[in-house]
Amino acid sequence: MAATFHLQVVSMDGLEYDGTVQRITLRSIDGDVAILARHMNYCTAIGMGTAKVILEDGSERSAACIGGMLSMMNDECRVISTTWEWKEDIDVERAQSAKARAEERLKDQQLDKEARVRAEAKLYRALVRLGTAGKQQ
Repeated sequence: MAATFHLQVVSMDGLEYDGTVQRITLRSIDGDVAILARHMNYCTAIGMGTAKVILEDGSERSAACIGGMLSMMNDECRVISTTWEWKEDIDVERAQSAKARAEERLKDQQLDKEARVRAEAKLYRALVRLGTAGKQQ
């Protein structure tokens, strides 16, 4: 059996996970990172992407993870995420609607830079959710 460590995931909605895992993989602002047992002490800002957690029994869970911080200190990993949505909890219809609204907004050639950046971020968040849910179009 693979070595394990303690993982705690907290989002704006509260405690999302608290238990023992073999690995967590997620997107940091510098690229993808995988944390395993006995990883060196490490801290990074989280980007937007699908996080994958390999549980103690070897099963895998996925979540849309958007923003926040990850720290690994003395074999204790904490993820403090702005948004953490387990795959099975993603509202696909809502994400598809958000994607359509953002795409429509981005068609407007009169958008100022700030409005365009916000619309692009909304589109990317919707795409992360759809990708995590396996409903990418």
